[in-house]
Amino acid sequence: MDFKKINSILISVFDKEGLAELLPAFKQHNVKIYSTGGTYTFIKERGFDAIEVEEITSFPSILGGRVKTLHPGVFGGILARRAIEKDQQELAQYHIPEIDAVMVDLYPFEATVASSSDESAIIEKIDIGGVSLIRAAAKNHKDVLIIPSKRQYYFLHQVMFQQNASTSLADRQAMARAAFAETTHYDGAIRNWMMKDESLRYGENPHQKALFNGEFENLFEQLNGKAISYNNLLDMDAAMNLIIEFNKPTVAVLKHNNACGIASAENGLQAWEKALAGDPVAAFGGVVVSNVTIDLAMATAIHPIFLEVLIAPSYTEDALQLLKEKKNRIILLQKNIYVPQARQKRTILNGSLEQDYDNFMVDMRGLNSVTGVEASESQLADLQFANKVVKHLKSNAIALIKNEQLIGSGCGQTSRVDALYSAINKAKQFNFDLSGAVMASDAFFPFPDCVEIADKAGINAIVQPGGSLKDQASIDYCTEHKMAMYMSGHRHFRH
Repeated sequence: MDFKKINSILISVFDKEGLAELLPAFKQHNVKIYSTGGTYTFIKERGFDAIEVEEITSFPSILGGRVKTLHPGVFGGILARRAIEKDQQELAQYHIPEIDAVMVDLYPFEATVASSSDESAIIEKIDIGGVSLIRAAAKNHKDVLIIPSKRQYYFLHQVMFQQNASTSLADRQAMARAAFAETTHYDGAIRNWMMKDESLRYGENPHQKALFNGEFENLFEQLNGKAISYNNLLDMDAAMNLIIEFNKPTVAVLKHNNACGIASAENGLQAWEKALAGDPVAAFGGVVVSNVTIDLAMATAIHPIFLEVLIAPSYTEDALQLLKEKKNRIILLQKNIYVPQARQKRTILNGSLEQDYDNFMVDMRGLNSVTGVEASESQLADLQFANKVVKHLKSNAIALIKNEQLIGSGCGQTSRVDALYSAINKAKQFNFDLSGAVMASDAFFPFPDCVEIADKAGINAIVQPGGSLKDQASIDYCTEHKMAMYMSGHRHFRH
């Protein structure tokens, strides 16, 4: 377990609530306390011994307290590796004491921002030494325990009163993870405040404040239109992640992060016309992305439609002149190849989630139908197209495709059957013939009801991940009704 006894601790905390209860335990276990400024005074006023950091550094606190602990005499004692003889020799040479634990609570930067508009007061609450102490102790967690904020005081209480002032390596690793999370959050708050002049108009709704952290100008040049909003950015992100799946001339129309229309064709104009036909009602106020140049013919077809954002790798001069007639229309030139970030992050509960970006796409040419009935060459192309589209729809999701055109989609449904009905109804609303169309599902069919509904609508080729305990029931139905069904083995949930 690699237990280590705490023989010394450096304490530098803004919030001192809970510290007084620990002082008797430090005394009981003969823990030597090093401290700074107000924390040192707090400890001494309660009748306990402490050593001022200045006794280690032989240097006073300067610049109004801005520089107190930033000294080799302090950081050497934290960062020295106990198992490396040279480190120990250098500590002895320079008379640097080992520090076994560090307890920090940073200046309340976020609280100061929330309560004050005084820039100088806010800047003074940017903690420098405390963050450095946290990172140093966390880095050397093999030997040193870090308590990075008041939220972890409880753990030090547990160590002192229940663990005989000793910690395991697992204990120290857990606190090191908390430490780096603390400094990441703290630095992010500072960065957000310093980018206050780059705030968005508002967040998802007008009563929410919002900020974009990133390098937008590396990817896009804005050629026209109003300021870009939070919701615009979300739709643009969804649009770019979708369009990079396609090599043929392709145009997509998105609303609320989902494609309401997408099609591939011989040229951009045809792709636009097919994409718009998929749902001309939902296209109103949407985000349009093209992977080919927008020329005058294409711009003439697009121009009458109210669109929030238009994205393309290039525009002809006459096309751009026409499109700019609508002053609020955001026109973006994609300057560089878009490569999605390798890791996706979300904040949840009192923490965050991270995962790899979903960059997998099965090649339909490498699959065989599980029913013995194979799709035609054109249907295989449609199945490939459908699987790319459904990957980028919110789950539960169904995409219906015919001739490389989205003719019906169901997304964000709590039931896969509901998603399918939604897709079929959408196709019928705009008078699409589903005979010979194909279907893609982002996840398996738990029952054969979906394949039966699809069959009765005229769909006779399906791609889905498979993996249900009742896969065979869907396979049996498709076999009996001479439907092609392919199982990709890869789910594409999107929440």
